[in-house]
Amino acid sequence: MKKYELITEHLLHFLDDEVHKTGIKNVVLGLSGGVDSAVVAILAQRVFGDNLLCVKMPSHYSSKSSVDDADELSLAFNLCSITSSIEPMLRAYEEANPDMDNLRRGNLSARLRMSILFDISAKQSALVLGTSNKSELLLGYGTLYGDLASALNPIGDLYKSEVYELAEYLGVTKSIIKKAPSADLWAGQSDEADLGYTYAQLDEVLKLYVEEHFSREKILEMGYDEKMLDMIIERIFRNHFKRKMPLIAKLTSRTVYHDFN
Repeated sequence: MKKYELITEHLLHFLDDEVHKTGIKNVVLGLSGGVDSAVVAILAQRVFGDNLLCVKMPSHYSSKSSVDDADELSLAFNLCSITSSIEPMLRAYEEANPDMDNLRRGNLSARLRMSILFDISAKQSALVLGTSNKSELLLGYGTLYGDLASALNPIGDLYKSEVYELAEYLGVTKSIIKKAPSADLWAGQSDEADLGYTYAQLDEVLKLYVEEHFSREKILEMGYDEKMLDMIIERIFRNHFKRKMPLIAKLTSRTVYHDFN
């Protein structure tokens, strides 16, 4: 079997097993018009069909192409989708906090979107599917209790470059695959501009450091950029808290997440 045929089969089984073992039949996800949510939506549609709900949550900062691309994908793959704009809530908070910078605005936008998804999940007895990839998780490029939150995540062990390859295999619409990656959190926002490097560059070094266990010295000897490597290592360790449940102070012999899971 080809690599992505095998990966697809595994992820379909993962979704089916992990959702149905809870006794829940419905799933919900945020459909942004980006490649990550597109891949998860297509996988989930294969497993859950009409029990999947995709939610578009634009703000006044969202590009028109984001909504258009999400609509095109929904039409191509027969995805059940609705729109629930965060604009009224975001504008109200911005008016009350005129000193907001882009970081705060982006974090709030991500958390408003996840609040909507979890409210819908409660209303419809559904599990929220995550759409963060391994590159983002390792670098901490995501918002705690925002886009990093979910009940389960089928693509969290795929690097961003691998998500693009899986998207090609699944037949994701070209308008999504070809556009520059962006969380669309404010006008003109670009993932790769924020990080300072392309995902292809970052993933190459991440795989050496994480998957191959190469030391910093060995990676530098291979000719990779020192500034990029140090940024990657620093971000991996600085953002470790985002990849963990909240740390609980241990007082008894059976502490949740320590001895009792």
